[in-house]
Amino acid sequence: MISRRNVLFGIGGAAVGGALTSSLGEAKLFDYGDTPVNVFDYRELARTRLPRIVFDYLEGGAGGEWSLSHNREIFERLVFRPKRLLDISKRDISTVLFGQKYAAPIVIAPTGLNGAFWPNGDIALARAAEKANIPFALSTASTASIEDVAQNAGGDKWFQLYVLNKTLSQQLVERAKAAGYSKLILTTDLGVDGLRERDNRNGFKLPLSYSSSLLVDGLTHPGWALDFAKHGMPKVANFTRRDASDTASQAGQMRRGLDTTFSWQDLKWLRSIWPRQLLVKGVLRPDDAVRCIAEGADGVILSNHGGRQLGDAISPLQALAETRSKITQPILIDSGFRRGADIVKALALGANAVQLGRATLYGLAARGEIGVTEVLNMMFAEIDNTMAQIGCSSIADLSPDCITEDRLPLAVRS
Repeated sequence: MISRRNVLFGIGGAAVGGALTSSLGEAKLFDYGDTPVNVFDYRELARTRLPRIVFDYLEGGAGGEWSLSHNREIFERLVFRPKRLLDISKRDISTVLFGQKYAAPIVIAPTGLNGAFWPNGDIALARAAEKANIPFALSTASTASIEDVAQNAGGDKWFQLYVLNKTLSQQLVERAKAAGYSKLILTTDLGVDGLRERDNRNGFKLPLSYSSSLLVDGLTHPGWALDFAKHGMPKVANFTRRDASDTASQAGQMRRGLDTTFSWQDLKWLRSIWPRQLLVKGVLRPDDAVRCIAEGADGVILSNHGGRQLGDAISPLQALAETRSKITQPILIDSGFRRGADIVKALALGANAVQLGRATLYGLAARGEIGVTEVLNMMFAEIDNTMAQIGCSSIADLSPDCITEDRLPLAVRS
């Protein structure tokens, strides 16, 4: 494990690392006037600041990462069919979800180990969501506990559950309920770990093991290294409490392994112990979505885990229209969203809201809470601009008629 002593030993060379940063070109990876204009610019800023092993954990996917790239390709196949001569002088991108009004159809998705990207990363994300008037979902694998996030950030907070075993799951659910979380998200696509080749090559695991390569990597990223030295090793905070001391459960969480026996009957059990809205995440088949609702779920989240679990999965966007034709309950969606136009396409196909994962993490890794706020503001502006461009004044105006699939070969496009 990397201790503060290990890092402080290396920080003695941070000044040298700063010089190395310049000579290696780290500070020059992003050079567009130093003002980010889209999420991809924040990605470059994040890549500049983070050690490679940490950035690869953020960025990587499973297997050959086909799902990772496919998620983006699907967006590029869809194009808009704008309507003209409509009054778009007044536009409203707000939405109502589960009876509550939000500033935009966006939820900050549950993501783990955010303290590796920025100190107190989960709290920074929650605070940015509160300021933006959108929900924030906290991961079971967060580096700030359920209680710490509730005490340090307001706004609408949801809790995402990985099921290790029923006893521990019930403890987490009770804690989320007591802390005022309004919704519970059950993640269903992590029964076994995805084969993440980047992480395997880098030796990324919890706890991070001390190595000369990581030390050198940290030295060439002095800003991250200094933060790490000051705040210490990020931990999976929901499993460091005195009342969660079962070592087998903690070891299982470190491996991020779910209870592989969890089934439809267990979903009924979870429904029975959670009195508020319940969403099921990881759905990619309309028939599974129908059954989730039949078993008591209040909505579903179409997701392929951002391409991080199954390297050859369909994009959630490919399942969206058919799923909408089968259920009337809220459908959320994630995986691959990088632009406001992507969000508008999903809304037009029937989604009620979009969960942003990597997009907001790029902002977090680049500039902390401020970076998250900047990314959200950017997304809001892009949604608004796209809706104006296609002749829609409100989210309610969006429909499948707004988009079509581009089947023309590239050579034919003008």
